[in-house]
Amino acid sequence: MQKACRLSVLPVSLFEKMASGEITLREWLDEAKKMGLDAADISMMLLREHTPTYLGRVKQTIAEAGIPIAMASTYPDFTHPDAMQRERELEYLQGDIAVCSALQISYLRVLAGQAHPDTRRDEGVRWAVEMLRRAAVTAQKFGVTLVYEDHYKPGAWDYVDFSFPTDVFLEIYQSLKGSGVRVNFDTGNITAYGGDPLEVLEQVYDDVATIHISDMAQKGMFQPVVIGTGATPNGQVLTFLKKKDFNGLICIEEASGTGYDGIRKAVAYVRKAWETA
Repeated sequence: MQKACRLSVLPVSLFEKMASGEITLREWLDEAKKMGLDAADISMMLLREHTPTYLGRVKQTIAEAGIPIAMASTYPDFTHPDAMQRERELEYLQGDIAVCSALQISYLRVLAGQAHPDTRRDEGVRWAVEMLRRAAVTAQKFGVTLVYEDHYKPGAWDYVDFSFPTDVFLEIYQSLKGSGVRVNFDTGNITAYGGDPLEVLEQVYDDVATIHISDMAQKGMFQPVVIGTGATPNGQVLTFLKKKDFNGLICIEEASGTGYDGIRKAVAYVRKAWETA
């Protein structure tokens, strides 16, 4: 009998209110547990401090809520043209790895960096691969798995992701083989670039540890919508994963801006799509 998928949510729609304190981490964890999720994911930007006292309180909050954080998202910029800044970015990421270890977060989503106008393609690929490989050594020491994503752009960045173009993502992915860095495959970002998510997923599947299910209003445009209502073929992706007996984490990246209502609709859609796949 096919088992249920292991499901979590990254509540991008709640980030602004969580950052301001209007919604606390405990409130988000409680809501995630009510939805019957296996985990409730976060962004590293929502953790206000890295001090042992603060992290101890966060760890206690997670334990009291009774639901783990399986994956955190962070935003290293390894394609920055300044070599010293790239070293700083590595230090920041190594700190995030240590925090994930302290909070028993298994996966840390990582990126290549921004598409800086002064960074050539060959330079950006080389720098991203070098830094991610170095970070992977730290991650292995702390028992955290780095998962590299086909990404678009976080709000904190000036430029889109250097590896937003699918061919660049695949080049970096191939160069990371054997490093211990796995893949967090995002379905909607491939759609936003104008590609076919299933076609790309088939090429990287052997190294996929986690999935971000997201949805775009139309192909070739980054415009997140309630999952199940857009152009991303998430039903086909879930069917593919089920046929492959995928047992990794499926994380709903809910970024439609519709709050808890959008999250609940997304969870219901993914569960039904998995059951009927």
